[in-house]
Amino acid sequence: MYSTPQEEFWAGDFGDEYISRNRGERLLAANLALFSRVLQRTGRITSCVELGANIGMNVRALQMLALEIQIQAVEINPGAAKQLRELIGDENVLEGSLLECRPEPADLSFTKGVLIHINPGALPRAYERLYAASKRFILVAEYYSPAPVSIAYRGHEERLFKRDFAGDMLDRFSDLSLIDYGFLYRRDLNFPQDDIHWFLMEKLQAA
Repeated sequence: MYSTPQEEFWAGDFGDEYISRNRGERLLAANLALFSRVLQRTGRITSCVELGANIGMNVRALQMLALEIQIQAVEINPGAAKQLRELIGDENVLEGSLLECRPEPADLSFTKGVLIHINPGALPRAYERLYAASKRFILVAEYYSPAPVSIAYRGHEERLFKRDFAGDMLDRFSDLSLIDYGFLYRRDLNFPQDDIHWFLMEKLQAA
C-alpha cells in the first residue's frame, strides 16, 4: 500500500499510540507561541495546509490566531484523520501519505515534526509536495542536524532522521528565500517544545 516502511509505521499501531502522547493544553500554548511569531512575519494569510497534521494541535493554534483562515490537512493515520475531520471538516482532510496527496495550494504550507520521520530516499518527493502546496510561504519545524543522521526512536531503528531540511529546500528551489528561523527549547519555562528548529521561507514573487 505504501512505498516506504516509515509510512506503514505511522499509519499503523505506532501512529495510534502517538495520538495519546501528543495532545493537551500545554502543547497548544507552545504552538500558539510559535505560530504567533510565524504569522508576525507572514502578515495576514487566508489559507494554509499542513502535511502530517496528526489530530490537529497545530491546526487548533492557527484557528485561534487567524479566525478566518481556511485550513487543509494531510494525515496518514486513520484514527488521527478522523479527529481532524471533526475539527476542520471532511472536505479539508486528505487521508493518506504526504508523498502521494496533492492538496490545493495555500498561502502557507508547513510540516512540524514530520519530515524527521520520512524515509531519506523519499525526501525529494516530500520537498516537492511541500513546495507545490505553497503559494508563498513554507514553514519547516523539525529536528536539525548540519549533517544527516539516523537516531533510534522509542526502540525502533530507521524511524527518526535529523538533517538540515530547510537547507535542502533552499538548495533545491532557487526561488525560495529564508526570512526567519528559531529554536524551541524543551526547557523553556513558558512554552517548551521538543528541541525543534523552525525555518520560515518565502517564494520570490513575480514582478
